[in-house]
Amino acid sequence: MKCPHTGAVAAEPSAEPLVIDPMVRDLDGETARLVASGPVVPIELLGVPAWSVTRHAVARDLLMDPRLVKDLNAWRLWQEGVVTREWPLITMIDAGRSMFTVDGADHRRLRTKTAQALTPRRIEAVREDIVAFTHELLDAMEEAGRDGSPVDMKAVFAQPLPMQVVCLLLDVPVESQPWLADGYKRFFSMLTPHEERLEILETFDRWYLELIRERKANPGDDLLSALIHSEEGGEPLSEDEVLGNLKALVAAGHETTIDLITSATRALLNHPDQLALVLGGKVSWETVIEETLRWDPANTHLLMRFPTEDLTVGDTVIPKGDGVVMSYRAINRDREQHGADADAFDLTRATPIRHMAFGHGPHICPGAALSRLEAAIALPALFERFPGMRAALPDGEIQNLPVMTQNDLAAFPVFIA
Repeated sequence: MKCPHTGAVAAEPSAEPLVIDPMVRDLDGETARLVASGPVVPIELLGVPAWSVTRHAVARDLLMDPRLVKDLNAWRLWQEGVVTREWPLITMIDAGRSMFTVDGADHRRLRTKTAQALTPRRIEAVREDIVAFTHELLDAMEEAGRDGSPVDMKAVFAQPLPMQVVCLLLDVPVESQPWLADGYKRFFSMLTPHEERLEILETFDRWYLELIRERKANPGDDLLSALIHSEEGGEPLSEDEVLGNLKALVAAGHETTIDLITSATRALLNHPDQLALVLGGKVSWETVIEETLRWDPANTHLLMRFPTEDLTVGDTVIPKGDGVVMSYRAINRDREQHGADADAFDLTRATPIRHMAFGHGPHICPGAALSRLEAAIALPALFERFPGMRAALPDGEIQNLPVMTQNDLAAFPVFIA
């Protein structure tokens, strides 16, 4: 296989790879094809071969296997120069040194520092702020729909809320929030030219470094100051390590929650019988959140891990140095784990909701508790304010943004009365 971005030839898996659509035109169909293809599936990502993991049990085992690492230098195609910085998805993998890109003792140190900064106490301390932000944004929704026209619930409500929360935690100026949100949207989009994506990353780095240096000189009672000045769990983080952790925390800290709130609202509006159970108090909002995380998770394909030796999964051997993708949407539709009706959104399902929306093992998402808290406040408030809310378009006309790694709707227009 010739990589279109380098001209070099890469070895292919023996089976015909399933091509992952960069435009995300048929996410349900792609998920079904991945699930039907087996536990470990050869795929192609913008001309580059890799393996997709599609089963819960297999993913759980591999995510705990120390032989499957995050270190980019373990990737054979990177070592051989087949994949370079010109590959459009490289910034999803080579994102700087952080707890998301290292393994073993280095990972434990970086994650410990983050855990000491993002404490349950710090998360709980912003609960009332989340409530206040939620009601301010609901006011904005109400005003936008006052004339009876549809309101983009994602743009007006689901998108600004988590960005406000993460910026509050970091003590980032309010005026920077729209710029950050727009920058991340363009960074993740496959429609953004690669050169522009690299420029966005460089701009982010300069802005974050200025923020880090300012906070290092003038620490406060905020998450960034805690990350910089933590004295426990080994030597302090270097400036590059703070930068890497900070970029990843902001990206994951708002994108995941946008998708959770939007997907849960979409699922409930498309299943009015189940919405009635929730509003009638027969099903909890916690169940809504967990079933949404399982059925329609924010992460579709998480890039990428690399085996340090050949790994055998059933009848399949993943060669040393190949790229391995965790396809969480397929994993969370695994019938062996979630029952024969795994493709259905069902708040009354008999099987326990044990999903992997936030990952598993050492690299499990550190912001899961915050995302759940935001959704647990936002969703009931949304449906309490707008009990007659309904989708403004047939569900088949709702489109995803061209983001290969995330389940991100382009818009979600609703009528609020």
